[in-house]
Order: sequence, then structure tokens, then C-alpha cells
Amino acid sequence: MIFTGPKFTYQLAVIISLITLSSYSQTKTYSIAFGSCDNQRLKNELWKSIDENHPVAWIWGGDDVYSDTEDMNELRENYAIQKNDSDYLQFIANKQILGTWDDHDYGLNDGGEEYPYKRESQQLLLDFLGTAKDAPERFRDGVYNSRVINFDGNKVKIIVLDSRFFRTAVTKALNSKKRLQPNPYGQGTILGKAQWKWLEEELSTSDAQFNVIVSSIQLLSDKHGFECWGNFPHEIDKLEKLIVASKAKGTFIVSGDRHIATFSSKKISNLNYPLVDFTSSGLTHVYSSFSGEENPYQVGKVVSDKNFGLLQFDFINNLVIMQIRGLENKLLGEHIQQF
Repeated sequence: MIFTGPKFTYQLAVIISLITLSSYSQTKTYSIAFGSCDNQRLKNELWKSIDENHPVAWIWGGDDVYSDTEDMNELRENYAIQKNDSDYLQFIANKQILGTWDDHDYGLNDGGEEYPYKRESQQLLLDFLGTAKDAPERFRDGVYNSRVINFDGNKVKIIVLDSRFFRTAVTKALNSKKRLQPNPYGQGTILGKAQWKWLEEELSTSDAQFNVIVSSIQLLSDKHGFECWGNFPHEIDKLEKLIVASKAKGTFIVSGDRHIATFSSKKISNLNYPLVDFTSSGLTHVYSSFSGEENPYQVGKVVSDKNFGLLQFDFINNLVIMQIRGLENKLLGEHIQQF
């Protein structure tokens, strides 16, 4: 008997999908975790859950502490509270730690280049991350940095951006309930000239199978009226064109800031896979009353529970399993990206 028709086609597609996912689950994966928005005066209940996934590295995505201040002693003390937490100390014992800042650990809410203590604040963040005293980011403006992580001969490159030090003025929203609106096209910058040049070099010379760009603010979700790359639309275009021109393999974005977690995906001209922006936020407090917002690139549901992001790299099948996880390591959302 030969089975045909739409129902059979659908059933066959489901079977093939299940077989494919099963083959992924049987392949060894390698994990990196990330997260953002961790108030040092609130208990972070996620460290042990994150550790259950055995990540080799942890990426701080910004707002690593909350310390809107021009008092560097206060900022130093708040980092000390965070770093001396017993669960965190146990968590970082066998991991590589890297990351960036956002506004509240930078020292100024929604702050950019105008913050007067940015160089002093930079050194305190690098101290918190355990950055070597002779590292390049100790001697240049901005905390941007990169690291290649090796997994049994395979490479993942982590490219960490600084969206604060060089960022020029944003535009307050007019005649709107939103906080901000996009600058006129071409006006202002997020990364600044030196960082853009550095990023071009990092991408164009990368021989890694996967390239993870860490941005404290969202790239693709840009309609909500808060801080995001969409406040500088020409910078979005510039980054997308750079990713294409660099030919860097398996490139995607991870971001924070919003106190929610979500996946956004956008088709880019001349890029043979969708560009994904995986947002994970927050570790200690979230936008619990979230009821929705415009995001034409959203994939799946928005998560407004405490969460962290997990990246599982499958080098054989050339894919990344991206997971939003929460308390007790509960799986809250998943997106599988094939490259």
C-alpha cells in the first residue's frame, strides 16, 4: 500500500524532524553560559542550576552589579559583594570568565561617552572579571575584548563589545510613551571608530567555526523604545554588512539589558543563515509584568522569569542549541540554529 496526500506528508516531516533532533541529542555538545542584570543585593538563585550544564565559560552580559554612582569606592564595594558571594565563588572555580558592562555597572543609567568616571570604572570592571594586568583592554579606552575557546580542537570565538564608553547621545522620544526614538540616520555611534576597526579585524581574521558577538543591548528587537542598536539604525546596517563581508563562520549575537529573555531572527542579504540575537536577562530580577511588545523578528515566546542563557555547540552538525533556562535548571525556551 502506498500512502500519499497532505496528512502523510506532514507525518513524514514530523518523523524526519524527530530523527534529526534525536541525532543532535546523541552528538557531544560543548557549553558556554551567559546572563545579565544581577543585583548584588539580591540573592542569585541560579548559579547551581547554571553549573549543572557544565559550561566551560561564563559570559557577563552587562549590569553585572547595580551601582549608578560617581563614587568609585561605592562601585568597588558593590563589585566585592558580587564577587565574594559563596555560590558565585564556587561557580567560577573551574571556568573562564569574561564579559562586558551595561549602564548600571558602568555607573550611569542609560549613560554613554559623557560619564566622567568611565576610565576608573573600566579598571574596576576588569578587576571584577579577573582580567590580567597586562591585557590590552587595561591600556586602551573601552572594555571590548575577545577570546578563543578551544573544544577538542574546535574553536568558538567570543567577541565582547563595549556599548557604553564611546556611545554618543541618544534621542528622547517626542509625542510618545516610549523613552527613546531612533537618531536621524547617520547621526551618532555606539562603538566608536577604534572599536569598529578592531571588530572588523576580529571577524575578518577569525578561523573559528562559531563566532559569538556579545552586546549588552539588543540588536534586532528595536521597537520597544528603550536602549538598543535601533537607536542608531545606521550602526545596525554597518554591523550586518560587516558580518557578511567578513565571511566569519557561524556568527550570532547574545545580548541582555531587558529583564526578559527572547530569540530574534532576521534574514540578511548575502548571508546564508539567519542572524540570531539571543537575549537573556535577568539573573536576579525580571520584567514580571511584561505583556508583550512589537518585535518583527521574535521567535517563540518571551520569557519573563529569572533566567540564564545556555549555548551548546555541536561541531559535527554545525549548529548551536540555544536555551533559555531558569530556576532548578528548567528549560524555558529553545532555538536550534543551523549554520
